[in-house]
Amino acid sequence: MQLVVARIGRAHGIKGEVTVEVRTDEPELRLGPGAVLATDPASTGPLTIETGRVHSGRLILRFEGVRDRTGAEALRNTLLIAEVDPEELPEDEDEYYDHQLMDLDVVTKDGIEVGRITEISHLPSQDLFIVERPDGSEVMIPFVEEIVTEIDLEEQRAIIDPPPGLIDDRAEVASARDDEAPSGDDA
Repeated sequence: MQLVVARIGRAHGIKGEVTVEVRTDEPELRLGPGAVLATDPASTGPLTIETGRVHSGRLILRFEGVRDRTGAEALRNTLLIAEVDPEELPEDEDEYYDHQLMDLDVVTKDGIEVGRITEISHLPSQDLFIVERPDGSEVMIPFVEEIVTEIDLEEQRAIIDPPPGLIDDRAEVASARDDEAPSGDDA
């Protein structure tokens, strides 16, 4: 199974290095020196990682055969794809690969069907499940422990405990005005 593990950003310096946007929780495993990665577009690769280092919080890679800034810039926005055994699981039992979560049925803790996970969006602050509802509409569900209470891979479902308004239009709006007594002119 092929998984996108990074996207190449801009050139870094003049010696062929590039910044990369990491899209894996295991960069040391997937993006280490010697790793051979397929690419999208396919015509750009495969690429073999020659060196890697972290600079100012960003991963910087150099690929075999890329020796200058022009060559590095030509790789910009290329997706790096690793071949992963579909049976392989993350080291931490509370972590999941995207392919394990795709197409899971999403139900509330009360058993109400919400829909099916069709996409996972990786944002800086958290991941989001994009869930297609039975009527074809979509709802975004933050993949946080307080909301996604259980992932059951055997039953192929994600169990959620959504706050009011997340999956329906019945949001509870609290207002300080609700607490105020009506003012009257009693004098």
